[in-house]
Amino acid sequence: MISYPLPFGWRILWLSIFAIAMSYLESSVVVYLRAIYYPEGFAFPLRAIPSPTIWIEVGREAATMAMLAAVGILFAATGAGRFAAICFSFGVWDIFYYLWLIIFINWPPSLMTWDLLFLIPVPWTGPVIAPILVSLCLIAVGLVILANESKGRGFKPPRWSWWLEIIAGLLIILSFLTNLPTVIQETVPRSFPWWMFLLGLLGGMIMFLLMFQHPRYLIPLNRAGDDHD
Repeated sequence: MISYPLPFGWRILWLSIFAIAMSYLESSVVVYLRAIYYPEGFAFPLRAIPSPTIWIEVGREAATMAMLAAVGILFAATGAGRFAAICFSFGVWDIFYYLWLIIFINWPPSLMTWDLLFLIPVPWTGPVIAPILVSLCLIAVGLVILANESKGRGFKPPRWSWWLEIIAGLLIILSFLTNLPTVIQETVPRSFPWWMFLLGLLGGMIMFLLMFQHPRYLIPLNRAGDDHD
């Protein structure tokens, strides 16, 4: 069994603190940007942000993802554990991002409010509740895998299941990109493809649960160095 300098609960606490602190920084920058480009309040249609500011913002998003990934990789000793830590930290970061915005500027007014979610490689848009649902699932998946590893049991599903999870993730991403033409044309999004989003989200979660409940894919972890990916 892999040993760590801190108990599992403390490790999760510090990982959460990191993600919450990162979300504070993220939401602070968004508050500043909205004060500059949306002084009357953020709403669609989106306004074009001039260069080089837009490229600096893209770089900031990439840097945020790199930091969340880096701390997740350092958190665990196995491939599945690192993936789980990244999922967990991303989910906590995203949910607290919206909580900080509510505290700072009382936004969003509703979970169905549309938001600009991401800029890489093109703008992602959707109702606020959609990324929150994704984040809740990521937190659950991450916690289950990490808690299992803390008890000396690793999770090693077959490669074909990873490909199905990738397809599910791509469906979710595609649902956030379906309104790209309205963003480019600077108009208001009309609808969100919930069927595509839920197909990806529920399909991915069902696949994970089926794999995780199968004893064949739960393996004993040896001491550090014996079972690292």
